[in-house]
Amino acid sequence: MELNLTICAFCVLTFSVTVLNGFPNGAPADACVKKRVNQPHHGEARSQPLHTNPFEVVASAQYYHPGQEISVVIYPRDQNKLFRGFLIQGRDVESNEWIGEFIQSENTNSIPECSAITHSDNRDKLGAKFIWKAPQHKRGRVYFTGTVLQDYGTFWSDIVGKVQAE
Repeated sequence: MELNLTICAFCVLTFSVTVLNGFPNGAPADACVKKRVNQPHHGEARSQPLHTNPFEVVASAQYYHPGQEISVVIYPRDQNKLFRGFLIQGRDVESNEWIGEFIQSENTNSIPECSAITHSDNRDKLGAKFIWKAPQHKRGRVYFTGTVLQDYGTFWSDIVGKVQAE
Protein backbone atom coordinates (compact mmCIF):
# COMPACT_ATOMS: atom_id res chain seq x y z
CA MET A 1 0.00 0.00 0.00
CA GLU A 2 2.83 2.40 0.90
CA LEU A 3 4.53 1.75 -2.47
CA ASN A 4 1.27 2.54 -4.31
CA LEU A 5 0.90 5.84 -2.42
CA THR A 6 4.52 6.75 -3.26
CA ILE A 7 3.98 5.99 -6.96
CA CYS A 8 0.70 7.93 -6.96
CA ALA A 9 2.35 10.93 -5.27
CA PHE A 10 5.20 10.81 -7.81
CA CYS A 11 2.71 10.75 -10.72
CA VAL A 12 0.74 13.72 -9.33
CA LEU A 13 3.96 15.70 -8.78
CA THR A 14 5.23 14.93 -12.28
CA PHE A 15 1.90 15.91 -13.84
CA SER A 16 1.80 19.14 -11.81
CA VAL A 17 5.30 20.16 -12.89
CA THR A 18 4.46 19.45 -16.55
CA VAL A 19 1.23 21.49 -16.36
CA LEU A 20 2.92 24.42 -14.62
CA ASN A 21 5.94 24.55 -16.93
CA GLY A 22 4.35 23.39 -20.17
CA PHE A 23 7.10 22.65 -22.66
CA PRO A 24 9.99 24.80 -21.46
CA ASN A 25 12.17 23.38 -24.25
CA GLY A 26 9.69 24.26 -26.96
CA ALA A 27 6.99 22.43 -28.82
CA PRO A 28 7.39 18.71 -29.42
CA ALA A 29 7.85 17.53 -33.03
CA ASP A 30 4.39 15.99 -33.07
CA ALA A 31 2.81 19.44 -32.63
CA CYS A 32 2.97 19.68 -36.44
CA VAL A 33 0.72 16.68 -36.97
CA LYS A 34 -1.73 16.61 -34.07
CA LYS A 35 -5.43 17.26 -34.48
CA ARG A 36 -4.97 20.99 -33.76
CA VAL A 37 -1.95 21.49 -36.03
CA ASN A 38 0.74 23.91 -34.79
CA GLN A 39 -1.26 24.66 -31.64
CA PRO A 40 -0.18 23.98 -28.08
CA HIS A 41 -2.01 21.23 -26.26
CA HIS A 42 -2.12 23.06 -22.93
CA GLY A 43 -5.07 21.43 -21.20
CA GLU A 44 -8.28 23.38 -21.79
CA ALA A 45 -6.50 26.50 -23.13
CA ARG A 46 -7.40 27.49 -26.69
CA SER A 47 -6.05 30.01 -29.15
CA GLN A 48 -7.06 33.64 -28.68
CA PRO A 49 -8.91 35.38 -31.54
CA LEU A 50 -6.42 36.46 -34.22
CA HIS A 51 -7.70 40.05 -34.25
CA THR A 52 -6.36 40.36 -30.66
CA ASN A 53 -2.86 39.10 -31.57
CA PRO A 54 -0.30 41.60 -30.21
CA PHE A 55 2.67 40.07 -32.10
CA GLU A 56 4.04 40.35 -35.62
CA VAL A 57 5.72 37.60 -37.62
CA VAL A 58 7.63 39.13 -40.53
CA ALA A 59 9.74 37.48 -43.23
CA SER A 60 12.38 39.23 -45.31
CA ALA A 61 11.06 37.68 -48.55
CA GLN A 62 8.42 35.35 -49.94
CA TYR A 63 10.08 34.26 -53.20
CA TYR A 64 13.01 31.89 -52.85
CA HIS A 65 15.57 30.18 -55.03
CA PRO A 66 17.59 27.02 -54.25
CA GLY A 67 19.45 27.32 -50.93
CA GLN A 68 18.37 30.91 -50.27
CA GLU A 69 18.19 32.06 -46.66
CA ILE A 70 15.24 34.15 -45.48
CA SER A 71 15.12 35.81 -42.07
CA VAL A 72 11.96 35.63 -39.98
CA VAL A 73 11.35 37.77 -36.90
CA ILE A 74 8.73 37.84 -34.15
CA TYR A 75 8.20 41.04 -32.20
CA PRO A 76 5.44 42.73 -30.20
CA ARG A 77 3.46 45.60 -31.69
CA ASP A 78 3.63 47.20 -28.23
CA GLN A 79 7.21 47.35 -26.95
CA ASN A 80 6.03 46.43 -23.43
CA LYS A 81 4.53 43.08 -24.47
CA LEU A 82 6.63 39.96 -23.92
CA PHE A 83 6.16 36.39 -25.12
CA ARG A 84 7.47 33.08 -23.85
CA GLY A 85 7.31 30.72 -26.79
CA PHE A 86 6.64 30.12 -30.45
CA LEU A 87 6.31 27.48 -33.13
CA ILE A 88 6.80 28.79 -36.66
CA GLN A 89 6.66 26.68 -39.80
CA GLY A 90 7.65 27.29 -43.42
CA ARG A 91 5.03 26.27 -46.00
CA ASP A 92 4.91 26.34 -49.78
CA VAL A 93 2.36 28.89 -51.05
CA GLU A 94 1.16 26.66 -53.91
CA SER A 95 0.91 23.25 -52.20
CA ASN A 96 0.68 24.27 -48.51
CA GLU A 97 3.26 21.54 -47.77
CA TRP A 98 6.10 21.93 -45.27
CA ILE A 99 9.16 23.18 -47.06
CA GLY A 100 12.76 24.09 -46.32
CA GLU A 101 14.41 24.06 -42.93
CA PHE A 102 15.20 26.44 -40.13
CA ILE A 103 18.80 26.85 -39.06
CA GLN A 104 19.00 26.24 -35.33
CA SER A 105 20.26 29.28 -33.47
CA GLU A 106 20.65 30.41 -29.88
CA ASN A 107 17.53 29.74 -27.77
CA THR A 108 15.78 27.78 -30.53
CA ASN A 109 15.14 24.15 -31.45
CA SER A 110 14.55 23.29 -35.08
CA ILE A 111 12.04 20.59 -35.98
CA PRO A 112 13.24 19.37 -39.39
CA GLU A 113 10.48 16.76 -39.63
CA CYS A 114 8.00 19.54 -40.41
CA SER A 115 10.08 22.57 -41.40
CA ALA A 116 9.50 24.30 -38.06
CA ILE A 117 11.36 26.11 -35.30
CA THR A 118 10.42 26.55 -31.65
CA HIS A 119 11.75 28.18 -28.47
CA SER A 120 14.30 26.32 -26.35
CA ASP A 121 13.47 28.03 -23.06
CA ASN A 122 10.37 29.53 -21.48
CA ARG A 123 11.90 32.85 -20.43
CA ASP A 124 10.24 36.12 -21.42
CA LYS A 125 11.27 37.35 -24.86
CA LEU A 126 10.97 40.77 -26.45
CA GLY A 127 11.71 39.35 -29.89
CA ALA A 128 13.13 36.42 -31.81
CA LYS A 129 14.96 36.13 -35.12
CA PHE A 130 15.75 33.01 -37.09
CA ILE A 131 16.86 31.92 -40.54
CA TRP A 132 14.88 29.67 -42.89
CA LYS A 133 16.78 27.91 -45.67
CA ALA A 134 15.10 27.02 -48.97
CA PRO A 135 15.40 23.52 -50.40
CA GLN A 136 18.43 22.94 -52.63
CA HIS A 137 16.53 21.97 -55.78
CA LYS A 138 13.44 24.11 -55.81
CA ARG A 139 12.27 27.68 -56.25
CA GLY A 140 8.92 29.23 -55.46
CA ARG A 141 7.09 31.13 -52.74
CA VAL A 142 7.03 30.44 -49.02
CA TYR A 143 4.91 31.70 -46.16
CA PHE A 144 5.42 31.35 -42.43
CA THR A 145 2.68 30.32 -40.05
CA GLY A 146 2.39 29.19 -36.47
CA THR A 147 1.78 30.14 -32.86
CA VAL A 148 3.14 32.74 -30.44
CA LEU A 149 2.62 32.12 -26.71
CA GLN A 150 2.38 34.95 -24.24
CA ASP A 151 2.17 32.39 -21.45
CA TYR A 152 0.95 28.82 -20.91
CA GLY A 153 -2.75 29.62 -21.31
CA THR A 154 -2.59 32.67 -23.60
CA PHE A 155 -1.49 32.11 -27.18
CA TRP A 156 -2.39 32.96 -30.76
CA SER A 157 -2.34 30.22 -33.41
CA ASP A 158 -2.72 30.17 -37.18
CA ILE A 159 -0.76 33.41 -37.44
CA VAL A 160 0.34 34.01 -41.02
CA GLY A 161 3.52 36.03 -41.30
CA LYS A 162 3.79 39.19 -43.32
CA VAL A 163 6.55 39.98 -45.79
CA GLN A 164 8.58 43.12 -45.15
CA ALA A 165 8.28 45.76 -47.84
CA GLU A 166 11.06 45.49 -50.36
